[in-house]
Amino acid sequence: MKRFVAAAALAGWVGLAIQQYLIFYSRWSTGASLLGGLINFFSFFTVLTNTLAVVVLSYALVQRESAAKRFFLAPTISSGIAASIVVVSLAYNLLLRHLWSPAGFQFIADELLHDVMPVLFLIYWWRYVPKGSLRLKHVGAWVIYPVAYFAYALLRGDLLGQYQYPFIDVSTLGYPHVFVNAGGILVGFVVVALAVVGLDRSLSRAR
Repeated sequence: MKRFVAAAALAGWVGLAIQQYLIFYSRWSTGASLLGGLINFFSFFTVLTNTLAVVVLSYALVQRESAAKRFFLAPTISSGIAASIVVVSLAYNLLLRHLWSPAGFQFIADELLHDVMPVLFLIYWWRYVPKGSLRLKHVGAWVIYPVAYFAYALLRGDLLGQYQYPFIDVSTLGYPHVFVNAGGILVGFVVVALAVVGLDRSLSRAR
């Protein structure tokens, strides 16, 4: 278990580090604020979700008990993150991948954060997260995360005129289209979350 979890955590940290470096380098090259780059980095749903995933994986390697470790390793929290990172992969591959062709380090970061980490974290959830404690009510709690992010992304975009994802770009699409897009993604999130709860129950009975 430890070798797999360590490898998965390392993949996540490397992907996040590369993406942060690329953002910092881009802003440094243009004389823009590095603090702004840090804020921009953590304004992506992909980055936030992968950060949560690697924190869970890292705590799984830590021997010392703590409130933070118990929180992140709780099945309800780890399962919510699993649902979120699956949605990250689906949204990127269905809505964004065709829009650009990253190369070099950007390609490595994209693959790690959008394809490799979702698979590794789902394997971690499947094999190592205790099963049998999830209920439908947890889906409602998990939904708060993407809804809160969407509200933040719209507010940030309105203030700065910069939207993190093209499918929520109000300046180009308008609010009605953006809310339709967001509603579709939210439905997808709920479907994935329900699948996670269903798998949790099935795996609990099987074991």
